Amino acid sequence: MKNTLKFAILAYTCLIGTGSSYAQQLDSTTYFKVKELQENVKSQFAPDKRTKIVAIQKADVVQNQYVIETTEKDAQFVLEQKAKEIAANIQVQLLPDASVGEKTTGVIRLSVANMRTFPDNAAELTSQVLLGTQVDLLQKKSGDYRVRTPDGYIAWVPASSIEVMDNIALEHWRQAEKVIYTAEFGKSYSEPNEKSQRVSDLVYGDILQLKGQKGNFYQIAYPDGRLGYIKKSESLTLKNWFETRNPTAENIIASAKTMLGLPYLWGGTSVKGVDCSGFTKTSFFMNGFVIPRDASQQVLAGEKIDILDEEGHFDPEKALKNLKPADLLFFAAGKNNNPNARVTHVALYMGNGTFIHAAGLVRINSMLKDATNYDDFQTRTVVAARRYLGTKDSAIQKVAESNYYTNK
Repeated sequence: MKNTLKFAILAYTCLIGTGSSYAQQLDSTTYFKVKELQENVKSQFAPDKRTKIVAIQKADVVQNQYVIETTEKDAQFVLEQKAKEIAANIQVQLLPDASVGEKTTGVIRLSVANMRTFPDNAAELTSQVLLGTQVDLLQKKSGDYRVRTPDGYIAWVPASSIEVMDNIALEHWRQAEKVIYTAEFGKSYSEPNEKSQRVSDLVYGDILQLKGQKGNFYQIAYPDGRLGYIKKSESLTLKNWFETRNPTAENIIASAKTMLGLPYLWGGTSVKGVDCSGFTKTSFFMNGFVIPRDASQQVLAGEKIDILDEEGHFDPEKALKNLKPADLLFFAAGKNNNPNARVTHVALYMGNGTFIHAAGLVRINSMLKDATNYDDFQTRTVVAARRYLGTKDSAIQKVAESNYYTNK
């Protein structure tokens, strides 16, 4: 790590000029002390950068000025105390920062908003967030907001996808009666009839304000004030949806099957396209749960199920005995070369050795060699299993109990 940093800094000094004797001595001085401080505090308070941040936001080595940003108040305190021991101008910035002003909350205004790793349309798609979802605004750069979603995930979303709200507007939105769209795909209409102009597309899980009823339609309002109508047959009041969620194994698997054939989309968490963990996340959301975003996060939640032999290899017989429908299976593509390889894939177990997952498309495969849909590669890379149903874990939260979805 230190050599990598050294080369990076030396490359930087080439850019600012080799005439500075101060710059030529960077490898042994302040930058490494600041970087070491940041890394130590990060490992303590923000080990997963997808949900918590402790990062160097600015490093002006020549001027000896640094900015470290964090989402964690405890980390801020430690950083400020330890920074006093370093001979540099170190500013610790708590997110949300001044770039968002006093409005630190927004609500998604598009059917599906894309979340990216950096504030750039060309950056990697890392997740998605649905219409009507409340998000925390942490930072603004150009035309993008860095947001935190109900599952704690942090990434960048175009400002055009968000209705920024002050406290009064947010309270009005939270208190308002709402409806949730429950068809896979559809649209809202400008009038209470199907021949009228479309207002927008809609997908399962989109949430809108309920304004009234007209025949077979609900009159709805978007977070940005647009008005429209949706079919009653394609939606439920949010209250009714909460009350009718019955998260049994059968229902979760049935929800998963509604996505069969859906194309794989890296970063996708909606019925427009899903990646492996977006698929399991959506299957559980349809049944009233918010679960962690990525496979490597999902494997840390719930109850551990024993499916490995004494040497740590997948044991099909043990798996058939111990697994229950709706358990999650986890895979590590690099397992054959590294027994401690990182989890890279997740599937939903269906029973009798079969599982449903997003790999190229949402499909059903088997871990049994004599099955026609046997998946040799995935079966050879199974590394863990977890049970969410019936498990008490703060990482597995009921939508009806989340402050992002209710007015509690």
